[in-house]
Amino acid sequence: MIASRSVARAKRAALAGSALLIGTLGGGEAIAGGFLFYEFGTEDVGFASAGYAARADSAATVFTNPAGMTRLDGDHLELGTQLLYSNLKFSTAAGTSPALGGDNGGNAVGMSGWAPGGGFFYSHSISPDLKIGFAATGNFGAALNYNDNWVGRYYAQQVTLLGASLLPSIAYRVTDKLSLGASVNAMYSYLKDVTAVNNILPGLPDGKLKLSDTKWGWGGVLGLLYEVTPDTRFGLTYSSQIKLNFSAPAQFSGLGPGLTALLGAKGLLNAQVDLGLTVPQQVMGSVFHTVNDRWAVMGDIGWQQWSKFGQVQVGVDSSNPTSLTTSVPFKDTWHAALGAQYRVTEPWRLNFGVAYDSAFQSNPILSPILPANAAWRFGAGAQDQVSKSFNWGVAAEYVSGGSLDVNAQGANPAIGGRGSLVGSYNDIGTFFLSANFNWKF
Repeated sequence: MIASRSVARAKRAALAGSALLIGTLGGGEAIAGGFLFYEFGTEDVGFASAGYAARADSAATVFTNPAGMTRLDGDHLELGTQLLYSNLKFSTAAGTSPALGGDNGGNAVGMSGWAPGGGFFYSHSISPDLKIGFAATGNFGAALNYNDNWVGRYYAQQVTLLGASLLPSIAYRVTDKLSLGASVNAMYSYLKDVTAVNNILPGLPDGKLKLSDTKWGWGGVLGLLYEVTPDTRFGLTYSSQIKLNFSAPAQFSGLGPGLTALLGAKGLLNAQVDLGLTVPQQVMGSVFHTVNDRWAVMGDIGWQQWSKFGQVQVGVDSSNPTSLTTSVPFKDTWHAALGAQYRVTEPWRLNFGVAYDSAFQSNPILSPILPANAAWRFGAGAQDQVSKSFNWGVAAEYVSGGSLDVNAQGANPAIGGRGSLVGSYNDIGTFFLSANFNWKF
């Protein structure tokens, strides 16, 4: 009877995880703020990602380091949920073309700054040394939706890029100390880009350029976990790049007759636009050490190859349209994190962490399609071991993105240009609040 109730609970949790994944795939503007997250509703939020590849104490290790499944006996299921809020707003400065107006775009993230997220993770023991698992989550994406008349509308109006991953995984304990793991990352991705088009003629409202496509991308994850002693372990993961070969026809609407004829003559009116993107490959090394019965410490160091991302900016210079895209350069980044956990009582423990990710854009050429750069993370959380078969926890994290400058120079809007966009996103801050639920059976 107890076993049947456990199976029923597992099925209900699996259905909830599937629903959450569908919401992530279909949420569009509900997923926001940056491109590659460490936050997907698990304990990692409270650690600010510290110990990411080495903790291996819940089913979330299927995603963070598949080799860590060898530390989990029996079957483990985890459901992660989270909500974020970001205060992203643009402040116009001198140098912005007056003809663009004065609308700052509003809070462009998600739904008035709010966005949900989360993930589903499952690990199954075939034998004490052989494990299989599955993860479903979305940690890659961005969604911005500026006001229709904002000053940067000819550079970006609406940008939605989402990736949701399905990861079947396997792990094997090679020796008492060494475990190896691997995952296939099947990523379903969605791209939508809408940009205003300057119709030039006074009194004529803006036109629109829309691109939209979906793609499957494929990659892999390799993981290693080495347990030096029962109290100290090291984790190392490599995630391959994933190519998303978006290609979509240019969909124009609301164009004046003169601009329609000009774009047609340039061969751009019905052009097929290739927007091939690459989810960057990355390496993460982590360490976890138990100091005593109450304290444990952990840390990370990582690298991401953003220079191969290949994102382009979509837009039209109506006076002399030669292309619908402009390349935007990105730089490789590094990541570092430190964290600790403290056991208050037998069922309760507290988690803490701080992390830093370096900049992948260069000021002042930062683009309004992605107002994000270097960031500090500060996390805290609590976990309650209710019974041998169930624990749950809550966590909060603040991500400080600082102030980011924009200095995009364009031709005068009066003659069909996109204008000059000068200003900043000041004191960018994002709050994450998460809850995770873990079953063992």
